[in-house]
Amino acid sequence: MSAAREMLCDTARAVFAQAAAEGIAPVEEAGFGLLLVPEEQGGFGGDWGDASAVLQIAGVIVPELPVAELVAGQELQPAATVSLMAGAMGQALALSIEHVNTRQQFGRPLGKFQGVQQSLAVMACEVRAVEAAAAALAARLDAVSLDPAAADFETAAAKLRANRAVGVVTAIAHQVHGAIGFTEEYDLHRVTVPLMRWRGAHGNDAFWAARLGRQVVSLGGRGLWETMTARGA
Repeated sequence: MSAAREMLCDTARAVFAQAAAEGIAPVEEAGFGLLLVPEEQGGFGGDWGDASAVLQIAGVIVPELPVAELVAGQELQPAATVSLMAGAMGQALALSIEHVNTRQQFGRPLGKFQGVQQSLAVMACEVRAVEAAAAALAARLDAVSLDPAAADFETAAAKLRANRAVGVVTAIAHQVHGAIGFTEEYDLHRVTVPLMRWRGAHGNDAFWAARLGRQVVSLGGRGLWETMTARGA
């Protein structure tokens, strides 16, 4: 992460912490609505990598506030939702790891039990896959100057991957936490409930699978390979 993006993320954490208590106003006042606006138009001139990093933080701290709508235009909302989901899933994993390392059962931490370790390994794979999909989508959007149509393949792939991970991530997180994960006093439900809502936002699994499938069919085997290798170069 560049020094500029790290500073942006530090600012976002501070502003979102304030917004968690006061609502969206601090986010608006901090100018996050200008993040993607070019400098010559009075904005900050950020790229989608910057926006995605900020949105992942929003998915952890203020998942209930319309930060995505403030930062990105309507056509980029599916991509913004992927970033929110990546942040929330990362937080669910972090909370789960912390819980099993501190919660004692039969005289030892839950994290020492092989079954728990295996479940968390599965969860971690899902979370990292979504993070990778969000990163690939960000790279494509930046490469095509935030043109949603030119990044439709990556958007469909990333949203479908994030959607499919939700069930696994939320189920394992609540399994390892037990009843405490559902209590108002504990933070887990603050990210798992929005995750289930975001799964259906801007199109469910079937919608994005069909959209991705149509693109793959239109490209054909050779065309798909050439397209993917060219974008990965």
